[in-house]
Amino acid sequence: MQRRAALALPFVAAPAFAQAWRPPGPVRIIVPVAPGGTTDIIGRLVAQHLQALWGSPVVVENRPGAGGTIGSAEMSRARPDGTTLLSGNIGSQAIAYSLFRNMPYTPAQQVPVIGTIRGPNLLAVNNDVPARDLPGFLAWLRAQRGRAAFGSTGVGQSTHLTPVWMLQLLGEQATHVPFRGSAPMQVDLLAGNVQFAIDNLTGIMELVRAGRVRAIAVTSAERSPQLPDVPALREAGGPLADFDVSTWFGIFAPPGLPDTALRGINADIRALLDMPATRQRFSELGGTAFANTPEEFSTFVQSQITRWGEVLRREGLQLDAN
Repeated sequence: MQRRAALALPFVAAPAFAQAWRPPGPVRIIVPVAPGGTTDIIGRLVAQHLQALWGSPVVVENRPGAGGTIGSAEMSRARPDGTTLLSGNIGSQAIAYSLFRNMPYTPAQQVPVIGTIRGPNLLAVNNDVPARDLPGFLAWLRAQRGRAAFGSTGVGQSTHLTPVWMLQLLGEQATHVPFRGSAPMQVDLLAGNVQFAIDNLTGIMELVRAGRVRAIAVTSAERSPQLPDVPALREAGGPLADFDVSTWFGIFAPPGLPDTALRGINADIRALLDMPATRQRFSELGGTAFANTPEEFSTFVQSQITRWGEVLRREGLQLDAN
């Protein structure tokens, strides 16, 4: 797909250094969303790098559905020998625990290996929407009186709950239309079947640069260096004055993964994230590589679970996992 190719990096030979660990066989990286979105792109980028480094097959398997919980649950049941990994995200590895009842896995069954990329979400509108800036969008939203529709990459993803939180703070309503991933959601945004969306900046940047959708605001506390003229949503003030959401992605493994495998995989993926070509490409797409130790990533993930749990409890929003 076009956006998948957009993230591809020029081939860079992996550094030659001794490694203490190699997988005992072919590896699969489960992606719990449909092809085309950032979670999928990162999974494929990591797979390409590890296959070249390890000299053995590393394949990506998409297992979308139920807010990312289907694929995540499959990974949690896999043999903990390093041959099954997960390209996860804020939705299925943080938000889902408080959003869904009867969760098929627990945080302990999603072992954080390493963070890969993080960045703000972007509020974007179909080009037929008359709003051209943040004040104009808020005025248009109020005038719609609940008739507007927004798309997301799936129930429970940050692209769903970020606009939900925004609408709750504003005291406004809009119809939520979930899709199985970013690519199908963007198709309907371009067609005008949904009027706005808050998507990952890394996933929608190419459409913004091509002028196919209009950027209104980023969801982070500060403006993005990639779109310096686009305000942060909190710049609207009032009930949005403290609004601050960034999305993130990372690699996870089944429980029981030996420490040597955990640290070996972390080091090998860190080598990819430390490459100047990777960091430059992430920056161009509005994201930042945040390579970290397993312990640092685990602490970060737990803080996100706590934060979104508080937001969801305040909103009284909970769904059945299916």
